[in-house]
Amino acid sequence: MSKSSVNDTKSAEYMERYMEGVKKRNPGEPEFHQAVYEVASTIFPYIKDKPVYHQNQILERMAEPERVIYFRVPWTDDAGNVRTNRGFRVQFNSAIGPYKGGLRFHPSVNLSILKFLGYEQTFKNSLTGLPMGGGKGGANFNPKGKSDNEVMRFCQSFITELYRHIGEDTDVPAGDIGVGGREIGYMFGQYKRITNKFVGVLTGKGLEFGGSQMRTEATGYGAIFFLQNMLKEHRDTIEGKRVLISGSGNVATHAAEKVLQLGGNPLTLSDSGGFIHCPDGLTQEQIDWVKELKGARRGRISEAADQFPNITFHEKSRPWGVEADCAVPSATQNEVSAAEAAGLIKNGVKAIAEAANMPCEQPAVDAFTEAGVLFGPAKAVNAGGVGVSGLEMSQNSGRISWEPDRLRALLENMMRDIHDSCVQYGKADEGPVNYLAGANIAGFVKVADAMLSYGHV
Repeated sequence: MSKSSVNDTKSAEYMERYMEGVKKRNPGEPEFHQAVYEVASTIFPYIKDKPVYHQNQILERMAEPERVIYFRVPWTDDAGNVRTNRGFRVQFNSAIGPYKGGLRFHPSVNLSILKFLGYEQTFKNSLTGLPMGGGKGGANFNPKGKSDNEVMRFCQSFITELYRHIGEDTDVPAGDIGVGGREIGYMFGQYKRITNKFVGVLTGKGLEFGGSQMRTEATGYGAIFFLQNMLKEHRDTIEGKRVLISGSGNVATHAAEKVLQLGGNPLTLSDSGGFIHCPDGLTQEQIDWVKELKGARRGRISEAADQFPNITFHEKSRPWGVEADCAVPSATQNEVSAAEAAGLIKNGVKAIAEAANMPCEQPAVDAFTEAGVLFGPAKAVNAGGVGVSGLEMSQNSGRISWEPDRLRALLENMMRDIHDSCVQYGKADEGPVNYLAGANIAGFVKVADAMLSYGHV
C-alpha cells in the first residue's frame, strides 16, 4: 500500500471516530451532526499533514459551543392568558470577534438547529474578513397570527433575560426567520430601557435608530453577486439564465431583483403553501408586489396567481422540478432532497447558490458535486447579510451612517473577495472549483489560527 493510501485510510478512520464522538456528545441533534460532517469532511483532507491542528484538538474544540444560554420566556396574550416559550442563545466561537448571528422565532426552533446555525455562522463570519465570531439564538415562538402587542410583549420578555448575556463588544444578535425590523425594534427598545445605553447591540435596526442602508437587500443581492462570480470564474454569465428561487421574504425577493438587474430571468418564488411560476421571468413590478404582499400585508404567495395572468401557483410543491439553468434555495434548511437534486441535474442546472442556511440535504450536496454542478455553499453565498450587519456595527461604533452606493460597493467587493478565497482553497487542476471545500477551509484557517494563538481556552 502506498504512503498516500495509508494516509487516506488513517484520515478516514480519524473522521469516523471524530463523528462518532460528535454524535455521542450531542445525541438527538441531526441538524448539528449534518453541519459538522459537512465541514469536517472537507477539512480533514486539508489538515492531515498539519499536526498542529490535531495536537491542539482544534476541530473537536470548534464543535463545542463556548456557551449555551437556555431560558423560559413568559408572556401574556391579548386574552390575558399567560404563555411560556423557550428561549436560547448559542455563543459558539469568539476567536476572531464578538459573537454575531441572528435570532430565529419559529415553532421548529430547538437546540440542534441553533447549534448547527451557530457553527455555520462561525465560518461564514470568518469568510467576510470582518472581526466577528459565531453565534445564533431564538425561541420556539411563532409570530404568525399574533397581534403587534403580543409580539411586543414576547420580545420584551425575551430580551429581559437575554440582555445580560449580550453587548456591543460581547454578542451582537440580528434577525433571522420570524425576526424582522418590527421584532428588532421591540427588543432594542427594551434593551435600551433596561440598560440605559444606546449602543450597537442589535443589528437590522430601523434607519431612524442606528440601522444601515442596504441591510434589507444585502443577503439576496450578495447571493446573486456570488452566483455571478461563480459563473464568471467558469467562463459563463448570468445574463439570459433561467433562475429558480424558493422563499418569498427579503432574501428571495431581493435575489430575484438582482437576477433581473443582471439580465437573468427569475422564474419562481414560494412559501410554505407552494410555489409560483412565471415562464417568461418575473418582472420588477411583480417582485415589488410580492414584497408588499409578504411585508405589510403578510399574505400568501398563491395570491400572485390571482393578480397576474402569466403566473401559475403550484400547491404544496417546491420549484425544483421546473427546468432552469440555476437554482437559488432561499427558504429554509434541507429544502432540497436527493431526489430533487437528481431532477435539477437531469434538467441541466449549471449552478446552485445556497442563499438559505443549509437548504440542501447532504445527499443532494453529494449529487451536485459528483455531477460537476457548480455548488456555492450557504456560508459563502449568504454571507452578505451578516457582512452588512458587521458594517452596521462599524457605523454604530462611529456614530455615522454611510450612503447606499458606498455600502453596495462594499457588499459587491466583499462577495468577490469571499468567492476568491473559496477559489484559492477549492481550485483543482481539472474540473470546476470545489466551492464547498474552499469555503470551509478558508473559514477554518482564520478561526483555527486565532484559537492556536490563545492557547487552550
